[in-house]
Amino acid sequence: MTGKPKLYYFDGRGKMESIRWLLAAAGIEFEEEFLETREQYEKLLQDGALLFQQVPMVEINGMKMVQTRAILSYIAAKYNLYGKDLKERALIDMYVEGTTDLMGMIITFDFTPPKQRNLALIIERATTRYFPVYEKALKQHGQEFLVGSQFSWADVQLLEAILMVEEREPTVLSKFPLLQAFKARMSNIPTIKKFLQPGSPRKPRPDDQYVATVMEVLKKD
Repeated sequence: MTGKPKLYYFDGRGKMESIRWLLAAAGIEFEEEFLETREQYEKLLQDGALLFQQVPMVEINGMKMVQTRAILSYIAAKYNLYGKDLKERALIDMYVEGTTDLMGMIITFDFTPPKQRNLALIIERATTRYFPVYEKALKQHGQEFLVGSQFSWADVQLLEAILMVEEREPTVLSKFPLLQAFKARMSNIPTIKKFLQPGSPRKPRPDDQYVATVMEVLKKD
């Protein structure tokens, strides 16, 4: 099978959003099938398409790929966004894991009962645990990007993470001048700039309707 990758997920961010970001950054157009009913999800399960009975799932190059990390690694390697050698790949992996941890806190935020939500903790972790690492990495590397001399998966996901946190706290980068400059540079890369424009496949911040749809599709009788 050739042609555009096809993404199977809900009509919202979740774990699929980083995959959308990476494909878009690579300049790859894709199609999407949104899961809106329990019946759609059941059909994927019955067809055996979901290896571990979970989405995201991406059809690409004749494969039906599941597990977010595996999908992202494949896309990064296929489209030259995964460094030039094992050392660069290891650094990219470490930086990606950090942003994955931070974004995971935000992804689950809207699915947490309101009284249990702790935005202050997310901002505290972002500004004391995660963003200082990337600020230091940019300073030490002395380049425009986190690893090597061209943008990589690590840069794409860091920009995604920065924008996710800024949606919740617009001043979060006030003490990180290198990250501010990094955000501006990355946002002007043509493929990324296009993805940030209105009407792109980028999904908006989750709302109550999105949360309700996900819960309905994934519910068990």
